Formats: sequence, C-alpha cells, structure tokens
Amino acid sequence: MTAAPVRARPIEPLSRRAARRLPLATPGLRVGLFGGSFNPAHGAHRAASLLALHRLRLDRVWWLVTPGNPLKNNADLPSVEARVACARAVARHPRIDVTAFEADYGLGYSYQTVRLLTARMREVRFVWIMGADNLARFDRWQRWREIADLVPIAVVDRMGDSLAATASRAAQALGRYRIEESDAPLLANLSPPAWVFLHGLKSPVSSTQIRALRQRGAPAAAA
Repeated sequence: MTAAPVRARPIEPLSRRAARRLPLATPGLRVGLFGGSFNPAHGAHRAASLLALHRLRLDRVWWLVTPGNPLKNNADLPSVEARVACARAVARHPRIDVTAFEADYGLGYSYQTVRLLTARMREVRFVWIMGADNLARFDRWQRWREIADLVPIAVVDRMGDSLAATASRAAQALGRYRIEESDAPLLANLSPPAWVFLHGLKSPVSSTQIRALRQRGAPAAAA
C-alpha cells in the first residue's frame, strides 16, 4: 500500500503578545540586529545570521520583523504576527530570536529602533546586520549616518551586490571606518562608527523573488 502524501501544516500566526515580546538581554551580551519585513523569511536570512554569529562571535541574533518598510509599498503586507510565526519556523536556531516589538513601540524607522535599544540596554553590545543590497541604498534610510554613529555595522555579501554596495555613497562616506574582514570578531567591541564587509555568502534567494514565484504559482525554494 502506498502511503498518502503528508501535507505541510499552515503556519498559524502567533498571539500579539508572543510575537511582539522584546527578547531578554544581559549586560555584556553581543547581539546582532537583523531588521526587515521578512515577507517572507527564507533560508538566506538564516544563512546570513549564522555567518554573522560565527564570524562576529555574537551571542545572539535578533530578527526585527518591522511593521513595514518606509521605502516600499506595504499594502499587501501580512500581519507582523503571521510574519513572526513564519520567521521562527525558518530560523529554527536556539540563538536566533524573532520579534516584532517595534510595532508596539510605534517604531517605523531603523534609526528609532537602534536609538531606543542602545539607550535602554547600554551594557549590551549591539551590531547592525544588513545585506550588501541594503548598503547600496543605505543613504536613502532616515538618519543613516546617525545609525552608523550608534552601532557598528556588519554587511553580508549578496549575489551580484558586492561592487554596487562598496561603491555606494554610504560605503564611500564611511570608508575610513571600515575594518579588515580578519578583524570581524572585534567589531562588537568597537566604538561606532565601524563596519565590516563579510564575504562568503552568495545566496541569490530574496523575499521579492519568492513572492513573485508564489504569484505565478511556481514552487519557491526556501534557501
């Protein structure tokens, strides 16, 4: 007898409280902040986080599931509770925390988030993590120079984005603060501005690509 195929259960949205809980952090903890819409979360997010955990010697990475991206159309964005539930299913790692706490604090910009966290948790060593595609347009972010003044930044390589990222306005403006990749383990303890470009991850997967495939009814790879 041939067994019937097992269908994957749909991911149920979390409760508001569970999805928006701010992770705990103790003094001296080295925490990577990885913000985004996560619409949807995918394997490249996880791979970038694991790379940062290892190369930067971080204790944890927090995925900050934002209420919406100010630079994008958020009309069809699923609820933060649904996106957090999906992201936790993708992350599946004891040192990756997924939270949508920004929604409860009314935080719409990364600068606001970084300012709040660094003010409330002064003894925590935060590092902002972004993909190379975001560095290429970092100068469009609200108060981007002040973000760089508040936390060290780790830029993770992306397929096809390396040259555009390192030649971007923001990268050029912050050029003298870039450290050697071999010194990446020191980043969390450096006073900002300081940043590093991490090579070694060249995943072509993106949330935009996955959404496009879903709209066409094609299967989307998770990693």
